[in-house]
Amino acid sequence: MILNAAGLIGLYLLWRYVWRLKLAWPWRVLLSAVPVLIVLQHRIVKYLFGGSIASPEIAPQALWVLGACLGAVILFACFLLLRDVVGLLLFVVSRSKGRALWRSMPVAHGLGVLACVLAVIGVWQAVSVPQVKRLEITIPGLAKEFDGYKVVHLTDLHLSKLLQGPWAQQVVERTNALSPDLIVISGDLIDGTPEARQNDYPPLGDLHAKDGVYAVAGNHEYYAYFKRWMRVFNELGIRMLENEHVVLNKDGAQLVLAGVPDTISANFGQVGPDITKALANAPEGVPVILLDHRPGNILRNEPKGVSLQLSGHTHGGHILGIDQVVRMANEGFVSGLYQVGVGGRQLYVGNGAGLWSGFPLRLGRPSEIAEITLRSDVQ
Repeated sequence: MILNAAGLIGLYLLWRYVWRLKLAWPWRVLLSAVPVLIVLQHRIVKYLFGGSIASPEIAPQALWVLGACLGAVILFACFLLLRDVVGLLLFVVSRSKGRALWRSMPVAHGLGVLACVLAVIGVWQAVSVPQVKRLEITIPGLAKEFDGYKVVHLTDLHLSKLLQGPWAQQVVERTNALSPDLIVISGDLIDGTPEARQNDYPPLGDLHAKDGVYAVAGNHEYYAYFKRWMRVFNELGIRMLENEHVVLNKDGAQLVLAGVPDTISANFGQVGPDITKALANAPEGVPVILLDHRPGNILRNEPKGVSLQLSGHTHGGHILGIDQVVRMANEGFVSGLYQVGVGGRQLYVGNGAGLWSGFPLRLGRPSEIAEITLRSDVQ
């Protein structure tokens, strides 16, 4: 979706900026190739250096530069579109002023510089170690024994050439320092093959919580050797929930934790999500926390009795403003806590600890390690 959108706004950039520069047409043609190549960088890198679009295996410094270039193109085109909208509104009041804004190249140059600066900042924020985000969620019917129960939610780690082992180790250390009762990961732990990530994933084996570490597969797990990755995660002590649940016990009280695989699984001949199977034989009347990578799936999961769904996938929308496009592609859910349906059922969409190396930008949508304290409404 991001790449298709980038292509469209790249064309807008050519129309509203490059072809209006006072240069001879051969130079404008040559300059037009720059944003085109930037938008197509993922396929070019895959062709020249191997790896995949999901996991480009090049130096992280190169990924920083490519990410900043792509971000600058997207932001510049968006700024130009915003300027043109303002110009159109101004045209209604004053044709001369509206026309002047549409044609102002100094304004366009300034917006281009601003886009480049923000793109560099966005990459820096994207590769930073995430901070802890603390929140409390009240779950109707949660036994009072679980009041204060601490769940750390990680999602979208995307370990890759961009986010390597040392980064993962810092995320693990910050997570363990919270002394959680439970650690859950709602998909997209890695990018690439087990061989490519052999120095990056071992820190995940150091994750520790009183009641264990559980995860589900996101869409990126299916792009390279899914079965082998599932074995790796289990060997690390991360229990992968594939249409199944576990019952957590505390002082005689119970809480159900369930998980389903990503919907893309069927495209790769793997087991698809089945919420009915995941909750089969679960104790009745006990609240259910569900791990499902895609937030939009809450609309079909909530009627099955899910009390709280924990998801990722959106990366918070990456950039404030552009996140509204991501929202539309995810049933209106993009970041934070949502009330869904009736009976106090809820969805929490994490911004992600990391993100895909093909679009490594964050502006106004910071990465996170979510520390969720569960609260009971039982007196």
